[in-house]
Amino acid sequence: MVKALGSRKVYLTSLPWEEALDRYLSALQALGLVNPGPPEVIAVEKACGRVTAQPVYARYSSPHYPACAMDGVAVPSRLTFGARETAPVRLRLGDEAMEVDTGDPVPLGCDAVIMAEDLQYLDADGNPILSPGSGESGPEPVYVEIRKPAAPWQHVRSIGEDIVAGEMLLPANWRLRPYDLGALLAGGVTQVAVHSRPLVTIIPTGTELVVAGEEPAEGPEPGQILESNGAMLAALVEEWGGRPQRCAPVADDYRELERQILSAAKRSALVLINAGSSAGREDFTAAIMARWGEVYVHGVATRPGKPVILGRIQETPAIGIPGYSVSAALAAELFVHPLLARMLGVNPPGRPLVTATMTRKVASAVGAEEFLRVKLGRVGEKLVATPLARGAGVLTSLVRADGVVRVPRLSQGLAAGEQVEVELVRPASEVEGTIVAIGSHDLCMDVLGSHLHQRYPEYFLSSANVGSLAGLVALSRGEAHLAGTHLLDEETGEYNLSYVRRYLGNRPSVLVNLVYRQQGLMVAKGNPKGIRGIADLAREDVVFVNRQRGAGTRVLLDFLLQKERISPEAINGYLREEYTHLAVAAAVAGGTADAAMGILAAAQTLGLDFIPIAEERYDLCIPEENLKLDKVARLLEVASGEGFRREVESLGGYDTRDCGKIMARIAPSDANTSQ
Repeated sequence: MVKALGSRKVYLTSLPWEEALDRYLSALQALGLVNPGPPEVIAVEKACGRVTAQPVYARYSSPHYPACAMDGVAVPSRLTFGARETAPVRLRLGDEAMEVDTGDPVPLGCDAVIMAEDLQYLDADGNPILSPGSGESGPEPVYVEIRKPAAPWQHVRSIGEDIVAGEMLLPANWRLRPYDLGALLAGGVTQVAVHSRPLVTIIPTGTELVVAGEEPAEGPEPGQILESNGAMLAALVEEWGGRPQRCAPVADDYRELERQILSAAKRSALVLINAGSSAGREDFTAAIMARWGEVYVHGVATRPGKPVILGRIQETPAIGIPGYSVSAALAAELFVHPLLARMLGVNPPGRPLVTATMTRKVASAVGAEEFLRVKLGRVGEKLVATPLARGAGVLTSLVRADGVVRVPRLSQGLAAGEQVEVELVRPASEVEGTIVAIGSHDLCMDVLGSHLHQRYPEYFLSSANVGSLAGLVALSRGEAHLAGTHLLDEETGEYNLSYVRRYLGNRPSVLVNLVYRQQGLMVAKGNPKGIRGIADLAREDVVFVNRQRGAGTRVLLDFLLQKERISPEAINGYLREEYTHLAVAAAVAGGTADAAMGILAAAQTLGLDFIPIAEERYDLCIPEENLKLDKVARLLEVASGEGFRREVESLGGYDTRDCGKIMARIAPSDANTSQ
């Protein structure tokens, strides 16, 4: 299935993933390698989440005796016939009527229970008294008066009303839930036979990997990568019913990797080899699998996650998982989860589906099904989906995603405004409680979202960083609740107002200040290039990294360049774009750029020097109708709180003097534009 090309391997297949999975499971089934392992018997109390290996039958009936279902009195129902409000029936306690509590056996000779609330207790002289147990002292009741007849067997639980001894409580291959444990114990079952959890050995590979916590004190060196996929895969295996076993990272050495894989295959039900599944010169997994077993599939038509290997090592199923985190997660979801489910005799549960509207155009290459992770939120009557970063190594896209949109293999992408089906990876209730913020990036938005969720756990702030202009466009299309913006009008020197008028037209809106912040040039520690201001960006020895077109920081930079009469073409790196302040700061910290325009907080976060250039106003633009939403009102309440202000100012470079203040109102007539 794999052939050599020089020292490299090439894919022989690029199958649709469904076809690849079917081919793999069929091959393993034919060899008997996906059947559940030997069952084990465990205590019911410890069986939640496990899968029954055989049907489970009740040992006892529940209830196993005729039981009173109410507090009150038990009576022979025939003695109550004819009772009515105007002609009540009087029965003597302890003789004709027996006092009972819920769960008591029905006294011999009785066939009905009358609730205490329907009784009138009488003393020996026939005078009404309070019911027993009221806490009031007084004469003991002697009689009860009944004002309506009792039907035979009313408020009586018959033997086996819930469970009958010998009946099947649960079938085989049933994943046990908390409710099931209660039913088993009620039926007298204290131990249950369950499928053993398949042992899954996870082998991270790569000479560059360093175990987190064992890196140098000053941080990983260039070329070193903290091993994180192993923990992620192990947690997924645990969640899906397997028993994970993580190995230490294995260097890119053929013989050592071969030894580790063969050792794992002897003791495991499944082996996952993470990284080394592609066609590079140090990707050995396919060759080892072909030598000691068989490769059924190498390469699937998905994006990300193409370089998947589905095979076996001797008589043990084995899967080569791509090294990039998002690819690894997708490969696990598509292939590991169904395989583990088959080994446990169950089907993987499906994800809930919702229909949403794409906020942006997404281009996609024909030939591979793309799994696009998105943020979701309800704006008005519309559920909107905003694409997250698409890189195979962008682990944070897994963290931030609310759902997954599948772009078909033969599609060229998705259009803005297109209706799409989204598989939810978060509860729908959380999506409904999400505030959609699309616009300029700022660290304080993350702080605000954290404070909001801490104060009001039902609400979330989803912040998509696309730049100030794109945020206002999203507002104009009804795709966001609010937008962060810091756009300088070069003619008036005013922030944001003219742009809101231009892009939101006659839509009534407000500008609420969040912070004032220091913008400037971020440079390496010690400022080795001796950069002092904007004019130095035009020097031949200075490499710059820019923000994307439409970002407020880019608008400010262009304004300053115009003042200095510097052409953008004169700046080395002007066309290189990043989408956040931290991203440009990281470029400077990593040495691929000498300078970037950004905020002081980002510079301090990454240990850079900072050259102040200007203070700017960062506002939230909010359409008037969204101010009426409880979640938006709560957000502004939190923004005005002392805790949020204090934390933001501790980041450095922020001033919250007007935080929460309405700076301008944009009315349909545009007559009243400021406050």
